[in-house]
Amino acid sequence: MAGVLTSDGERLHADLVIDAMGRRSKSPDWLAAIGAQRPYEEQEDCGFTYYTRYFRGTEPQRTGPVLMPLGTISILTLPGNNGTWSVTLFIAADDTPLKNFRHAEKWTNVVGACPLQAHWLDGEPITEILAMSGTVDRYRRFVVDGTPVATGLVAVADAWACTNPSAGRGLTVGFRHARWLRDVVRDELDDPHALVETFHEVTEAEIAPWYRTQVAADRARFAEIEALRAGSQPPQPVDELSRTLILLFAAMPADPDLFRAGLEYISTITPLREVVARPDVAEKLRAAAAMMQGSPPPPMPGPSREQLLELAG
Repeated sequence: MAGVLTSDGERLHADLVIDAMGRRSKSPDWLAAIGAQRPYEEQEDCGFTYYTRYFRGTEPQRTGPVLMPLGTISILTLPGNNGTWSVTLFIAADDTPLKNFRHAEKWTNVVGACPLQAHWLDGEPITEILAMSGTVDRYRRFVVDGTPVATGLVAVADAWACTNPSAGRGLTVGFRHARWLRDVVRDELDDPHALVETFHEVTEAEIAPWYRTQVAADRARFAEIEALRAGSQPPQPVDELSRTLILLFAAMPADPDLFRAGLEYISTITPLREVVARPDVAEKLRAAAAMMQGSPPPPMPGPSREQLLELAG
C-alpha cells in the first residue's frame, strides 16, 4: 500500500498508512476492494447489554469495587471529570425481564438495592438511561500464513482488536500498542515487508495477551450468569486462563502480595500470564486455592435473582 484514495478522489501518498479508526474500521473491506487478501478475523458478540446513567455533584466515596459481579448482573461505577460520574448495570443481552433497566425508575430501584453502590445515586442525573448492546470481542491478524496481506499498512488499538469495554482498558492498550509501533517504525520504515512482519510479532507477544485474557473473562462471566439464571451451580471454567483469573480475584482481598499482583493486571501494567508466572505469586495462588477448596468467598452484598426480578418487574 502506497497511500490513501479519499472519497473525493484525492490521492494521499505515504510510506506507511496507520489504521487507527477504531472498532468500526473498514480496512479489511478496503483491502479486499483493491484485490488484497483480507486479514484473518475472529469475532463474537460478548453477549452483554449495558444500561448507564451519568451524574454530577460531589464525587461519591468508593466503598466497593469499580466493577462488581453480582449474581446475574454486574455494576460498574466510574468517576469522571469536573464532578461527574457514571453508574452502569450490565446483563446478559437475552435476559428479557432485566431489559426493564432501560426505565429510570427500575434502574434506580436496582442500584439503590446495592449497599456498596447506592450512594452513587446521590447526585444530579444529567442523562436518561443510556443503553448499549452489540459490543463484540474481535481480533484481526494482518499477517496470514506467514505473509503480510499488504505492506505499507498496519492497524493499531481497536482497529486491530477490541473487547468488552467494561474492563476500561481500550485507551491504555491502544497507547501501549502505539508505543510499540513507534519503535518498530523507527527501526524498519525502510523495509515495508519487515515492518509489517515485525509489528505483527510484537503485537502477538506484547498486546494480544490482553485481548485473550479479556475474552476468557467474558466467556467465564457469561457462563456464570447463564447458570445462575437457570438456578444451577455455575460451572468451573474449562480453560486455565479463566481459572487463574478467577482465583486471583478471589484471593486478592486476603493477601497483600496477591492484591498488588492483581492490581498490576487490572491496571494494564503486566499481562496476567507474566504476573502469575512469578514463583512467589504462583505459590501464594496454590495456597489460596487449597484454602478456598470447598468454601468459596462470600458473595457481594446486593439483591438476589428473585429480588432483581421484583425490582425490575
